[in-house]
Amino acid sequence: MAERFRIPWTTGKMEISHSDCATIPPAELVEEWADMLSCLSDHEVFSMAAQWGADQELEACCALLQQKGVPAWSLLRMHRRPKPPSLKAQALAELAEWENVMDIAPDSPIRRALEQLDD
Repeated sequence: MAERFRIPWTTGKMEISHSDCATIPPAELVEEWADMLSCLSDHEVFSMAAQWGADQELEACCALLQQKGVPAWSLLRMHRRPKPPSLKAQALAELAEWENVMDIAPDSPIRRALEQLDD
């Protein structure tokens, strides 16, 4: 019999079974990780495997929340897997630091060019 989990911040009507969430990696992926053990450290390979499992869990949770109409599913993904700043945002931040040090005008052609780039 599968163990049941109740999500505490709901009305108590939504239950999920532990067996519903169980996902094992495909054999090809396991073989790929095993092959990587010869050129990477155990820690790096096991971290990749753990990240894969965490990503599977996150996607399953988001899908369940979305299916049940709980609006927090997109916030869950955003906070658990934040996107790194874009190259444009990184360049603008770097330029802001240099503007102070090098006395570069805030309307410099470099800043205007960067601001015109897509994110």
